[in-house]
Amino acid sequence: MTHRPASTDVEIHPLIAGRWSPRAYADRPVAHAQVLAMLEAARWAPSAFNAQPWRFVVFEKTVDATAFERAFGTLISFNRSWNVHAQVLIAVLADTLTSKGAVNPGACYDTGAAAMALLLQAHAQGLAAHAMSGLDADAFRAAFAIPARYEVQSMISVAHHGDAQTLPAALAEREHAPRARLPMERIAHFGAWPESDR
Repeated sequence: MTHRPASTDVEIHPLIAGRWSPRAYADRPVAHAQVLAMLEAARWAPSAFNAQPWRFVVFEKTVDATAFERAFGTLISFNRSWNVHAQVLIAVLADTLTSKGAVNPGACYDTGAAAMALLLQAHAQGLAAHAMSGLDADAFRAAFAIPARYEVQSMISVAHHGDAQTLPAALAEREHAPRARLPMERIAHFGAWPESDR
């Protein structure tokens, strides 16, 4: 299932409503040009003081299978189980220091914005992309000699959409389950913080 638009309370742009995190992947290559377009979208994300703290380490299965497998090995076992047909892995890192060596308090926030731009571009290209926090960040850091100033945020897997029936039954069911989010009143407060959440 490739088309699962969110049932929103207020109309939003179809690109945003349509983006979701599938697990059913097809075992066929993703074009390098599509990978570059995703990274270009991320490059133009907003950031405080235009610091651009995001960094990406990209692994394309068809380009360097050995590096891809090393990165794949840092995923937790659950994520390895459904990513067998992933074609691209993109590690998302945040540079926690400014150009002057001070701590950048907005680094992770800004990096998240860049990652979202990347995910939206993947969706716009008809690709399946799924961001995962389930990886061994220390193992990834050691495997690829990542300097201490860069915080490993997540791993994004990318592929063409596949058949959900190839997934284990529980995951196949989740591919078709209704999408849900917290209600607006739980996430947005107008004018003041509600006493009920104090």
